Amino acid sequence: MKEKSDESRRSFIKKGAIASSFFIVPRNVLGGLGFISPSDQLNIAAIGAGGKGRSDITNASVKGRERITALCDVDFSGSASQTVKQFPNAKLYADYREMLDKQKDIDAVTISTPDHVHGPAAAFAMERGKHVYVQKPMTHNIREARMLTEMARKYKIVSQMGNQGASNPLLKTVQGWVDSGKLGKIAKVQIWTNRPVWPQGNAMPKPDDSLKPKDLDWNLWLGPNEFKPYVPGMHPFGWRGWWDYGTGALGDVGCHLIDIPFRTLGLKYPTDAECSVAAVYTKMWAPEYNPEGCPASSFITLHFDATPKSQSKIEMTWSDGGIKPSHPDIIPANEDIGGTNSANGVMIIGEKGIITTNINDSSPMMPKLFLNDGTREVGPDLPKDIEPEYGHQRRWVDACKAGFKSKEHLGLTSSFDYAGPMTETVLMGNLAIRSYMLKRDNAKGQAEFYARKKLLWDGENTRITNLEEANQFVGRTTYREGWKV
Repeated sequence: MKEKSDESRRSFIKKGAIASSFFIVPRNVLGGLGFISPSDQLNIAAIGAGGKGRSDITNASVKGRERITALCDVDFSGSASQTVKQFPNAKLYADYREMLDKQKDIDAVTISTPDHVHGPAAAFAMERGKHVYVQKPMTHNIREARMLTEMARKYKIVSQMGNQGASNPLLKTVQGWVDSGKLGKIAKVQIWTNRPVWPQGNAMPKPDDSLKPKDLDWNLWLGPNEFKPYVPGMHPFGWRGWWDYGTGALGDVGCHLIDIPFRTLGLKYPTDAECSVAAVYTKMWAPEYNPEGCPASSFITLHFDATPKSQSKIEMTWSDGGIKPSHPDIIPANEDIGGTNSANGVMIIGEKGIITTNINDSSPMMPKLFLNDGTREVGPDLPKDIEPEYGHQRRWVDACKAGFKSKEHLGLTSSFDYAGPMTETVLMGNLAIRSYMLKRDNAKGQAEFYARKKLLWDGENTRITNLEEANQFVGRTTYREGWKV
């Protein structure tokens, strides 16, 4: 009877067979013993329990309303140890594959790992009918993002990407200004960040197993990557600046900042990508680009076809490493155009004025509207009782209970139907960066960077059409056995 009861419960939560109202109804009215009402607890597990994983699973527990039944991490000695203390009844695992195959009561998982594990972990969970909350960027590469988007539809999975700023109510202010036509035709968007604020772009540290922390399962940490001895500094954070594991400045904050114009302008796949990248100079006139590492700074241009909201083609520029756009004349010279000291920001530029904001960043600035006629508007203050991370995880949990076709799921701000194409756009910038570093010997035996051109993108078929060598960066070419997406 218990097995039948558990299966009935999971079937309800996963398929959302009942309407999504959250009132409590007696079990005997809904179907007798073994049937669960939508108000009952969801069984949630964490894949990645430290760092951002801790706040994700904490917020998904909704102050104890839901049941945290399992925690998975390759190293419980760091910040994940605090998560263990917080949820003492959760079973502990090192391998998420073992956890999901062994513990059948799990309904949903949060995935908060280094970027290279996002895709394999989410795919493994969805194939087993588990709802997924995946940290940004949704995946490590474009092809995995497309695959996960399609898998969520196939398996009827309730999904959410962890760009919590997408649930910030101030986005409605920006959306309202765009929809009202106050800017007129919009043709340009500028986005910038001070990231990376960590070392990257230098030589890869030399592998050394003798330096591996005793509590770290390095083999599981590598996930789909080819096995190699322990690389000092990769865990718990250094991975972000290396292509094998991370996605650089774009992966760190791009899904926050690019989300604002992508969402409010209703953008789709970009039509092309072009970039320039800062080099390290080891000797006069000899720029060096480390193909293993993300650059210290870059400048990227993407173009998009017109949409009903933009009314014209859009040029989007992204700059990182502290490179900022020029201060527009219509914004007072002493006023920040982004966050504090204009370190991170977004400007949506129309024929009648500019919207500037960075509401999806960790130090948000209220959205502001500046019109050419001198009109100025400022967004409202956030409510004092705002939920942690704007309720981004809680809304996902509610949608898991309500079901795949529910209004709660359709109302999520970053389900994979939206987050997939947006993540692909973010990662197009990295495809351009990695192509920029490609070089070969010319007929004179001299090294030349042959891929420095505008890369034309066929979004429907996920291919660069004018430089075949660039397509190697669309997706991972090899997966270790047991980790394939």
